[in-house]
Amino acid sequence: MRVCSLLKDLRYANAISSTERSTLCLHRSNGRSRADIRHSSRQFATSTVPRAIAAAEIDFQSQRSSSGGPSLQARVVPASPSYFTGKPDFTDNLLTLQALLRKYQIYPAVKPLDAPRIAWRTLAQYRLLVGEPVKAAKYHKIIQILHRLNQIHPSLIPDEVCKAMEPYKRDTNPHANVAKPRTIDQFGRAVGLGRRKSSTARVWLVEGDGEVLVNGKSLMATFPRVHDRESVIWALKATGRIDKYNIWGRVEGGGLTGQAESMTLAVAKALLVHEPLLKPSLRRGGAPL
Repeated sequence: MRVCSLLKDLRYANAISSTERSTLCLHRSNGRSRADIRHSSRQFATSTVPRAIAAAEIDFQSQRSSSGGPSLQARVVPASPSYFTGKPDFTDNLLTLQALLRKYQIYPAVKPLDAPRIAWRTLAQYRLLVGEPVKAAKYHKIIQILHRLNQIHPSLIPDEVCKAMEPYKRDTNPHANVAKPRTIDQFGRAVGLGRRKSSTARVWLVEGDGEVLVNGKSLMATFPRVHDRESVIWALKATGRIDKYNIWGRVEGGGLTGQAESMTLAVAKALLVHEPLLKPSLRRGGAPL
């Protein structure tokens, strides 16, 4: 019995020692393979730029060595904080104009109709100027600030404001664009054209009792919504001329709201042909003239 137990213990010890030796050999082989992998990755790496460096450092030591001054190392810093935005030039322009408006908003201002006429750059021209894909809503903010700065009294407007507005002006004479005078035809009709979004409306306005036809149908049949029907006759309602003129209109394109708003502009233009002195009243009533 003792001999059998001794043989079992000896076999168990041999088994443990062989397992330990195989495990040690496996660790060593794994260590060699990882080292070989790291070595091979270094061989295939082609980039010589160090990792995790935002910008290359500028060494001024060579320039300072001749004068004996201390060596200086610095990084490139953008000229404007807007560099880190998506549209740096547009952001700088907007912030500059906003700062000017805050600085000179207490200056006396004239009415919009009395301000000097200036033709501002279009959105496409401004995009070419800054080289950035600026949206229409963003550029509209700049145009609003320019309109407000342009309303400063001409005798008090600072030179700083004039220089800031100069890059946004078009190289055209706004007074040379004279609207073609419209007249009443032989049937007593005045024609007005209006556009809104993708809708286009043409209106014939003649003296009458307030009848309205759009595309050969009544106003209620063409525009079921009350708001759209009021938009069509808004120019006549704002001036108290609802029962004085008849409206015949043709409208196409867009939705019902766009068609109704294009009719608003067309009716207002046709009404001004009959009564030009109503323009201030139409502007106060909110007509888009």
